Amino acid sequence: MKTLNWQLYQKLFLIRHAEAVIQEHYLEDEMKTPMHMSKGGEAIAVGVCDALSATDQIVGTYRSHAIYLAKTGESDRFFAELYGKATGTAKGKAGSMHLTAPELGLICTSAIVGTNIPVGIGAAFANRRQNNGKVVAIFFGDGAIDEGVFWESLNMACLMRLPVLFVCEDNGLAVHIPSEARHGYRSITEVVRQFDCEVVADDTTDVEQIYRLTQQAIRATQSQNRPVFMHLKYYRYLEHVGVFEDFKAGYRSKSAYDRWEEADPIRLQREKLQQWYSEAEISALEDSIKEQVQLSLQRAEEAPFPESHELYEDIYA
Repeated sequence: MKTLNWQLYQKLFLIRHAEAVIQEHYLEDEMKTPMHMSKGGEAIAVGVCDALSATDQIVGTYRSHAIYLAKTGESDRFFAELYGKATGTAKGKAGSMHLTAPELGLICTSAIVGTNIPVGIGAAFANRRQNNGKVVAIFFGDGAIDEGVFWESLNMACLMRLPVLFVCEDNGLAVHIPSEARHGYRSITEVVRQFDCEVVADDTTDVEQIYRLTQQAIRATQSQNRPVFMHLKYYRYLEHVGVFEDFKAGYRSKSAYDRWEEADPIRLQREKLQQWYSEAEISALEDSIKEQVQLSLQRAEEAPFPESHELYEDIYA
C-alpha cells in the first residue's frame, strides 16, 4: 500500500505540475493549440490508468492531458506536441486535443464529443477476436452521454460482451450547461443498469479508492465477459477551454469550487503519504518531477518545427 500510494502521488503531481507550467507559459503564445485542462480530475485518470496493465489500451477526449501523462509517465513528447514541434506525439501536427501513444496503450484522443467511444469499442472487439486479454478503457465526459453514439456503443458492447470500461468523467457540465438542463432522467447509472453490464459509481477524489474501484471493474469484465460502466464525479477547476477560471461567467458558483477544493485529489494524497514518508522525502519527489517538466519544456522550446513536406505525410484519405 505504501509503494502504491507513492506511485499514485507521483502521477498526480506530474499532471498537476505540468498543467501549472502550461498555465504559466500559455500566454506567451508559443503553444499553438487550444487547451482543455484536467485540473480537478487527475484522480480519475491516475486511478484508472494505474489499475490497467501496461498492455491495456485507452481512448480519450480533447481533455487529454491527464490520461496521457497517467498512461505514459513521459512529458518530452507531450510538451513538444503542445509547442507544435517535430518531436511531438504527432510531429507537432495535432496539438493538445489529439494526443496519442499507441505503443504505450493510448490509442488516441479526439476533439469531437463522443467520437472516441466507437473507436474504443472497435479496439475491444479486435482484442476479443485476438483473444489477447487486453482491456480497453474509454474516457468521456458526461456531455458525451447526450450523444446517440454513446448508447449505440454501450448497446453493442453489451450484446458482444466486450472487455471494455466506459469511464464517465462527470463534472456535471457539458461546456456550461448543467446536467439537469440536459437530461430527461434523474440518474444515468439507473438507466445504464437496464443494460447487460456492471455499474460502478463514486464521487470520491481519493485516487487510491478509484484505483481499487477500477481493479474491481477489470475483474468483473474479465470474469463475466461483459462491459463495465464507471460513473465517477469530479469538479473541473478551470474553464471548459483555456487555462484560467472565470466565475464571472455566471454558470457556477465560487462556493461549489470551495467545497470540492477542500477534497483536492493532490492534497488528499499528499496528506496520506505523510503516514509513511517524511516531508523531505515527499518534497524531493516533487522536485524531481519539477525538474523533469522543466527539462521537457526546455527541449520543446528548442526542438525544430516540422518540415513543410510533413503536411502531406500520415494522410490516409
